Amino acid sequence: MQGVFINYRTGDGDEAAAILEQGLSHRFGKERIFRATTSIQPGQAYPERLLNAVCSSVILLAIIGPDWARDPRLRDESDWVRREILEAFTSKITVIPVLKGRGTERLKAAELPAELERLADVQSLRLDPRDNETDIRRIGDLLAELVPVLRKSDRQAAPSTDTGPVYNTARDTRGTVIQSRHVQGDVGTVIKGNQGPVHAGKGDINQNTQHFSGDGATYIHGDNHGGVGHRFGQARGDEEER
Repeated sequence: MQGVFINYRTGDGDEAAAILEQGLSHRFGKERIFRATTSIQPGQAYPERLLNAVCSSVILLAIIGPDWARDPRLRDESDWVRREILEAFTSKITVIPVLKGRGTERLKAAELPAELERLADVQSLRLDPRDNETDIRRIGDLLAELVPVLRKSDRQAAPSTDTGPVYNTARDTRGTVIQSRHVQGDVGTVIKGNQGPVHAGKGDINQNTQHFSGDGATYIHGDNHGGVGHRFGQARGDEEER
């Protein structure tokens, strides 16, 4: 799986676990998120499936409700919430407590079984099921930062706009020449030996009813001898003749 395992207690963390699974699956893909209720198919042996899923995950998110630490089942060695977390510890998988709602306090070592005391020292996240959009986005951002495979499959990642410098050149032209490109950053423009109106750089161009707007536009009307160089992706002050 190489993704995220959601650990929760039935009857306590079901709602938060379902909301978290839905949000993370939408962002990273369903195959990257494991929640027992939806990920274990009929006929599969759930003990083996659960432990294999924990071992093949990169991060385990443990949903922590207000009474999570005081639940007597947490001290039962056969309890699956406990077993999944301990399996993650053994497999050196990152375990992150996710505090359910705004009223759930951070875990305290004194309230936990000895085997789980380290959870009290782990930085936790928070998920409010009633207002979850911001929390899920923050959790997703952290997961994308921590897990390379999730970062690669992140459907909310901003596309890269860095295409590098682009050079356009027009020499010995007659008629109308326009050079332009969508530009982020400063633009340098070099014009040599032109004849006729020229406007280069930032702002609008109005000439004989033609209208162009925005940074990085060059308009030449008439003959040009010697060439026009329009340099995208280079800061002002770095101009050189081409």
